Amino acid sequence: MPANYRTVLFDFDGTLADSYAAITASVNHVRSHHGLPALPEGRVRTLVGHGLLQLMEDIIPGGNPEVDAERYRAHHPTVMYPLTHLLPGVGEALRRLHASGVKMAVCSNKPVAITRKLIESLAIHQYFDAAYGPEDSGNPKPDPAMVFLAMKKLGAKSDESLYVGDMPVDIETARNAGIAVWVVPTGSSDEETLRQAKPDKIMKSMAELPGGLNVK
Repeated sequence: MPANYRTVLFDFDGTLADSYAAITASVNHVRSHHGLPALPEGRVRTLVGHGLLQLMEDIIPGGNPEVDAERYRAHHPTVMYPLTHLLPGVGEALRRLHASGVKMAVCSNKPVAITRKLIESLAIHQYFDAAYGPEDSGNPKPDPAMVFLAMKKLGAKSDESLYVGDMPVDIETARNAGIAVWVVPTGSSDEETLRQAKPDKIMKSMAELPGGLNVK
């Protein structure tokens, strides 16, 4: 039976967009500064989703995450626009949800300035009322603080709110916030990994979301 969610909050990387090539390019830019070999995109994909400082700790053992994060932020604008693309079904799903009156926001562990710029460059900014990141809430997911910020901004009720992501950390975040969570295996985690984390629903792609919410 279709669910009656009127507010939908989204993760970004692996949920709305494939940005792994861009992230990998900036990761390897930072690693090259330390004389380290490049990591393949498949490896970087498994490290994404826990915030930039954690990513820097993972790719530069014993380094200074704050300094390396600045190197990453300085480099990323040179690659993020050409190397980031909407995932299949995302554009149409967002259009249909917005047309039906569903309120939407992004809650991502990605640096929020980058998220906001990409939402605009991908021409989906008109669908969202807000986009939040760790800089806004003080802590990355699975802390639910950014979810609470978004819900307050949108005037959302917990029993009418849904979080959509692609990783176990997204499931944990939604549980911590007391809202439902659906996931897609289009990002850092495969379907079996997501199933073990026990979301409320696993979709094959974002194209299933409007039908699941009874949106025409």
